[in-house]
Amino acid sequence: MELRQLSYFVAVAEERHFGRAAERLSMAQPPLSQQIKALEKRLGVTLLRRTTRRVDLTPAGEFLLDRARVLLSEAESLRRDLRRIDDGVQGVLRMGVTGTAAYEMLPAVLRTAGQDLPGLELEVQGESLTPEVVADLLDHRLDLALLRFPVASTELELEVVRSDPLVVALPEHHEFAAADEIRWDMLRGRPMVSYPAGSALASITAELCRAAGFQPTVAQVVRETSTIVAIVAGGGGAAVVPAQASALGLPGVVYRPVAGAPTVDLAMAWRPGDERPLMGALRDIVRRCAGTADTT
Repeated sequence: MELRQLSYFVAVAEERHFGRAAERLSMAQPPLSQQIKALEKRLGVTLLRRTTRRVDLTPAGEFLLDRARVLLSEAESLRRDLRRIDDGVQGVLRMGVTGTAAYEMLPAVLRTAGQDLPGLELEVQGESLTPEVVADLLDHRLDLALLRFPVASTELELEVVRSDPLVVALPEHHEFAAADEIRWDMLRGRPMVSYPAGSALASITAELCRAAGFQPTVAQVVRETSTIVAIVAGGGGAAVVPAQASALGLPGVVYRPVAGAPTVDLAMAWRPGDERPLMGALRDIVRRCAGTADTT
């Protein structure tokens, strides 16, 4: 059954007259009649009762008319969607976001994409660790990601979009809660809540502590920044987190700057060669939301 034959049938069924239907379709009447007969033969049912003055629908014809209208509408919608995809203005992209980038950057990206790319269906995977995000990109489970350095893989395109200051999250009654800033040596021997080993923030924290001459005393290991901050608020120890963690607004925790103002880079990552127009547009949105777009 061809869509063309269905459109011919709908025209005849709506006009109830072959001559008017042929005029509506800008074709001659004999080939129109032949196509309807071919459709009936293909389906093995009679769709129309023909008289010299009008055309009536059989019960099968009434049923097919309703279904044919739906099928033709869906086919036209499919054609429009395919053209939009081919033009690069519609499609599905999967985006991964690591840690605190979800608290500030992600809402801005979603708002801007919703306004500028209404044809984009953006699927988001949040609060993942950098090694997991890298693996998902390489395995084509994600198309684009915001992640923290360091990144072990050399198989991805990486673009730093901004550098975020690190702070120490402390319980509000901690002995250093009122300090103007936290020196690394002040954390010697103090219980700390850490990201899992191998994650970007755990690696940075361990390196900075080693540079200060000690190993961090890790009391708990937690994946999600929101849970880390909740444990800190409950008196579970100190934690080194990006400053954006303060956007969570959890009571019972204070954030103090770190001596030397260390930072952690936030990067955008994607597979080399992925130059789909929609991907390019989404990357531009991420740059704008991060404040790194080229405005020259």
